[in-house]
Amino acid sequence: MTVTTLYGLPNCDTCKKARNWLNRFEIAHEFVDYRANPVPPATLKTWAQQLGGWEKLINKAGTTWRNLLPQRKNPGSDPEWALLLKEYPALIRRPVVVQADGAVSVGFTDNGFKKLFGR
Repeated sequence: MTVTTLYGLPNCDTCKKARNWLNRFEIAHEFVDYRANPVPPATLKTWAQQLGGWEKLINKAGTTWRNLLPQRKNPGSDPEWALLLKEYPALIRRPVVVQADGAVSVGFTDNGFKKLFGR
């Protein structure tokens, strides 16, 4: 059985809320800690393409982004973006939701998940 996969960090409050929401609505899912289990660069590129670009996959609100050197904030190619995310997994917006059909979305809101999962 293929289930929804939630990628994030175990101590992230937004990821905890998303996991609790999925459990409350009894939606089968798998959680992947992408710091412990890094996402392959090809997968990151696919996610970015589905979301509309690397900018949609990057969390620019966090301290990790703010603490980056200015020259690191403008990768010029897919491999440079993938390297940046490999080095700083906390830059990936959380959670990344990959549904059984391969559709990708990022972030969590109650209404967004209701729409996403038809609840």
